[in-house]
Amino acid sequence: MSVPALAAQTGASIANIALRLPNATLGVVRDVELRIPENDVADPEISIVIPALNERLTITDFVRWCLQGLEQAHIAGEVLIIDSSTDDTAGLALAAGARVLKTPKRGLGRAYIDAIPYIRGRYVLMGDCDCTYDFRELEPFIEKFRQGCEFIMGSRFRGYIEPGSMPWLHRYFGTPITTTLLNILYSTNFSDIHCGMRGLTREALLRIDLQSHSWEYASEMVLKSVRMKLQTTEVPTRFLKDREGRLSHHKRVGWFSPWHAGWINLKAMFVYGADFFVYKPGLILLAVGLLLTLPMTFGPITVGPVTFSLYWMLLGLTLSILGLQSFYLACIAQVLYDYTGVAKRRWLGTFRYTRSVASSALLMLAGVGLAWPLIRVYIANGLRLTSNGLAATHMAVTALLFIIAGFMNFTFILVLHAASLHTNRRYLFTV
Repeated sequence: MSVPALAAQTGASIANIALRLPNATLGVVRDVELRIPENDVADPEISIVIPALNERLTITDFVRWCLQGLEQAHIAGEVLIIDSSTDDTAGLALAAGARVLKTPKRGLGRAYIDAIPYIRGRYVLMGDCDCTYDFRELEPFIEKFRQGCEFIMGSRFRGYIEPGSMPWLHRYFGTPITTTLLNILYSTNFSDIHCGMRGLTREALLRIDLQSHSWEYASEMVLKSVRMKLQTTEVPTRFLKDREGRLSHHKRVGWFSPWHAGWINLKAMFVYGADFFVYKPGLILLAVGLLLTLPMTFGPITVGPVTFSLYWMLLGLTLSILGLQSFYLACIAQVLYDYTGVAKRRWLGTFRYTRSVASSALLMLAGVGLAWPLIRVYIANGLRLTSNGLAATHMAVTALLFIIAGFMNFTFILVLHAASLHTNRRYLFTV
């Protein structure tokens, strides 16, 4: 029996039980300790999973808010606090009725990763335990879950922002700009991607397979929900000011912390949206490059007052190679970040192995054939190129394009099929 299952069975009758995990336990987090309250819920439908770091000023009220919200929503739920504090936050949370998972301090994202084996509810609600998000108002999330939604984002901008609760820089610059950027990159319609209060099904959380250990976990979660095509919605949330005497985590770290968090969130957006930067731009570059190269294969072309000759061909060759490389990278990125199988089926169907390898060989042979006249002229002139070989030179540029493209296509096929094998393994271990 797994440790979480054992804890679930014994939690209703044993108070403050501590369960430690052996370092060799496969698939379960190491270096953690689960503490269970006296009034533990035996079979929760929803788990409220919250990281905490030295939040003694708010943790008791926060747990009470959660229990009040669960009661008003008429749903059985648990509060699971992932605590890395050096103060008495854990004890206060336990006394208020929350389960407490003691972990080393190793990042917000890692806290959620540590908690996954201990989440018992079918639904998972995340947020902060500083009483800035009003967890007494859980019903909108519960309603959306029961309507079949798999990922639910809170939205402060569609709800209520208490005056003085959000710094001007965050409210009018950081959050709107990064939200707009994400909507452009991923063709989404979020209004507040940095809202800390969000929910998802436990199954979706497992499928998302969080990797980020720091602030960027929030963006990773949103981006993967888009890639996985989860049924997603937003609900308005209330955002309140910090309690008197409490400093936010950004202020505790220093003035640079919000900028660092913004930068690593942007990094996550760009990495998970890599195909945005290379797919369509690559196709455009390839089209322009081929248009400049192929028509001049047998010599210069004059269009009105402009004569397109060898230098234009070399520019076209460069653009074609850049475009082709970008397109291939986009295809591989789409397969690596494909959680539905659509991109994988599309590109493996388009670039079937035998057919693609054969076309690569034919393209390279065609290139050698087009290059042969220049080689012959070169040999005939004593291993020197002269102006007499102008037409052969034009053909050789196209030949070079064919040879490079053929080799790139061959290597792309190998990497594409290797990437598809990788995604098969990923699905095997995360679904």
